[in-house]
Amino acid sequence: MLRRDFVKSAALLGVTGLVSAAPSTGMFLALNSALTGNKVQWPDSARLAAKVGYGGVDLNLSPAMKAGADETKALLSETKMRLSFCNLPVTATGTDEVFQRGMATLEDAAKFVSDVGCPRMMMVLPAASQTPADELRKTLKDRLGAASEVLAKHNVRLGLEFLGPLMFRTRSPHEFIWRMNDAVDFAKEIGPNVGVVLDAWHWHHSGATTDDIIRAGKARIVTIHLSDAAKMAPEDVKDNQRLLPGEGVIDLVGFFRALKQIGYEDGVSPEVLGRIPADMPAEEGAKLGLDASLAVMRKAGIAI
Repeated sequence: MLRRDFVKSAALLGVTGLVSAAPSTGMFLALNSALTGNKVQWPDSARLAAKVGYGGVDLNLSPAMKAGADETKALLSETKMRLSFCNLPVTATGTDEVFQRGMATLEDAAKFVSDVGCPRMMMVLPAASQTPADELRKTLKDRLGAASEVLAKHNVRLGLEFLGPLMFRTRSPHEFIWRMNDAVDFAKEIGPNVGVVLDAWHWHHSGATTDDIIRAGKARIVTIHLSDAAKMAPEDVKDNQRLLPGEGVIDLVGFFRALKQIGYEDGVSPEVLGRIPADMPAEEGAKLGLDASLAVMRKAGIAI
């Protein structure tokens, strides 16, 4: 798609001006690097988010910790940004040596994110594995249980992202967790501070419903990723074919109404992988993602 056609399609979404305030429900839109093509790194991503009109930004943990808590808090005060989430600095699916190496850093990381106001971390659950499901489940439950105990001491929550598209379920011989309800149930087994990353793309492609959001409840939804999807056969879906919110067939109005019903009050990060042209300036991509997301939220009746 040519850049001029892309901008035109975004305009057709009913996009209006930029709004810097977070929604009155407590939800806030956070700038995700998928909108900027990774052209802007931390801490400049926080400054760009503020300039464009976001209520928050995703936290890049490593450079923020290197800068320190005081400098990070000063940046957030300067930009008036809220933090949505950061990645768990522990590899739970690798060897025990790799896992233990990550665990050795987790206490400091958990204290840091709690201090700077980002008490949410996330990791991706494998939808399939070389390891039989029962064996993998036990390993991950033990490892994530240990991680969740460290996080809990600092009031940090952990979100598990389930992957819905067929491509993830068929890339290895043993299917694992890819449905929302199964991911929520697994999170409950691990600990009270563990829930799911509710990614609208994976929610849609896994066949989940708004009832599943309500079933999970506020306590088990840690953070939100937002995008839309074209209508296509499951075997044709690729992860980098996402659309701007409002461009596709996902029931995002129902999605947000369910989140409002359960009282969700944290970050919503537009993650439109593959949708922003590579030559588009970072600020322009950030604006498109913000405006499209705000338009969908307004349609869902969420006050801005």
